[in-house]
Amino acid sequence: MARAYVEHDGDVGATIRRKRRSTPPVEPIVTGEVEARLIALGCSTPPEGRSRWTLRLLEKHIALMRDMPNLDHSTIGKVVKKRRFVLT
Repeated sequence: MARAYVEHDGDVGATIRRKRRSTPPVEPIVTGEVEARLIALGCSTPPEGRSRWTLRLLEKHIALMRDMPNLDHSTIGKVVKKRRFVLT
């Protein structure tokens, strides 16, 4: 550590700085395509007998889709909140 401090001419910021990762440690489950399909489903008419979509209802319908990853209702809620989408 002392050698690095001397090599950077006493610059503490340059000595202690960490390298940024080029890729995240875990790939995100919710990509742009998944987000778009989730919002499109939320914009569609709710199933018969329901007046609106709920997070748990969206979770059940997404679980039935083969080409969509299984999403928890809390993850769906984060996407809805992030996009300021209102389930009505």
